[in-house]
Amino acid sequence: MKMKQKLIAGAIALSAMAGFAVPAAHAEVSAAVGAANMYYWRGLDLGNGDPQIWGDLKVSGSGFYGGVWAGSGDSVGGQEYDLYVGYGNSVGDFTFDLSVWSYSYPKPSEGGEPVSPGDLVEAVAMIGYGPIAFTYYENLEGADDYNYMTLAGTFGDFTIKYGVHEDDLAHVDLTYAYNDKLSFTVGKVVDDVDGSYNDEAKFVVGFALPIE
Repeated sequence: MKMKQKLIAGAIALSAMAGFAVPAAHAEVSAAVGAANMYYWRGLDLGNGDPQIWGDLKVSGSGFYGGVWAGSGDSVGGQEYDLYVGYGNSVGDFTFDLSVWSYSYPKPSEGGEPVSPGDLVEAVAMIGYGPIAFTYYENLEGADDYNYMTLAGTFGDFTIKYGVHEDDLAHVDLTYAYNDKLSFTVGKVVDDVDGSYNDEAKFVVGFALPIE
């Protein structure tokens, strides 16, 4: 437990001070804003059809990165902001990335409890070879133990992804990147163990605009 608390505290501190962790001469600062017709998250529409607006600010250098992501559209959690820190690199055709995310919801919907930095934390590990990537997500703090994993392949402008929420739910997404700003995704729940999820196909239009 103490080791987990140290990991969480360190991740949040690094995210908040990422600009100071990377030497200024090697640091890159990037930002983007975007919108989508729904908050599509791991096969589910978190906003019950409401659109989403988001923004991201990131500092990176020498493979390390950290930043903050904020967005709207979650019908239960309300406004959201996430702190993250990680490291990624490649060796030949192999790629890998390790990161820790802290999810925060300061003003949830009526009856909900606010979630502060460090209350809900997740670790993410990705390994890829060529166009194929496997990503594993593990809860560290603030929720019942859970995991989520995806297997994705990118071929030209198309990406197909299979995602599994433990033994509860599985979905398939097909995404077409029209360019680096506009994308279209069709997502479908393909395995719903207890029948509690909407398994209708979802069509997502996403737009991202880098801030120069």
